[in-house]
Amino acid sequence: MRNDDKKAEEMVTEWFTRTARYEWRRLRQDPYHQIEFIVTIHFLEKYLPKHGLVLDAGGGPGRYTIELAKRGYDVVLLDLVPEMLKLAKRKMKRAGALRKVKQFVQGSVEDLSMFPNDTFDAVLCLGAPLCHLLKVKQREKAAEELVRVAKRDAPIFVSVISRIGLLKTILVEFPHEMQYAKHHWEVGDYVPGLQGEGFTAAHWFMPEELRELFENQEVRILEMLGLEGLSSHHRKETNRLHKDQEKWKMWIEILLKTCTHPSVVGSSEHFLRV
Repeated sequence: MRNDDKKAEEMVTEWFTRTARYEWRRLRQDPYHQIEFIVTIHFLEKYLPKHGLVLDAGGGPGRYTIELAKRGYDVVLLDLVPEMLKLAKRKMKRAGALRKVKQFVQGSVEDLSMFPNDTFDAVLCLGAPLCHLLKVKQREKAAEELVRVAKRDAPIFVSVISRIGLLKTILVEFPHEMQYAKHHWEVGDYVPGLQGEGFTAAHWFMPEELRELFENQEVRILEMLGLEGLSSHHRKETNRLHKDQEKWKMWIEILLKTCTHPSVVGSSEHFLRV
């Protein structure tokens, strides 16, 4: 590993070691953040086989691992950060899901050499692990590995942070760092201290970039969708709507019907490719 690659990995590890508990809470902290989980689960239900062995690559504290284990799947959880895996084990035990988790593996999505070809009935790479690989070659290697360990016709689910969505986030949450917006748009990479503060080393994706990354692996693209959809960057309004459960149910139905529209995908905070 080159020194600059190693430095980026150390940044990522240090950040997620400090924020492990927040990462566990992130998808449940309010109705707005729950939408990412709701939409993801909807498409997992649509494409997952009825049973089998699933790899949750870069799964952090295991929010999706637990959900799949409860539904009867056998799961392998892999993450770069030891603290995430420690937290995941505690959460699995508390949820009564530990017996369905076949392995906890410390490692990077860039190197899945511990798994033979065609091992998994489905592969998840959710919550943007690919975004923390700053070099194109690293992301290409990770995509190759995710495909290699999946059985033929196994679904692969990959979510990333949107570059367009990131520009909207700067406007809404970090207008004081607007001077970095041009760099984020043109380059798509973020290094703490060089392009502002507040996150770890990351690469922001354009929809076509993620599509091309996996088309190069000769896989069939099934769907692409915005995870926050029409609610993206409307946190206060979304949380307020949740207070009326009848209207909330209507809104979720609308989100699920519109989240695959091309105008919605790239403008969401996160988008998912199946």
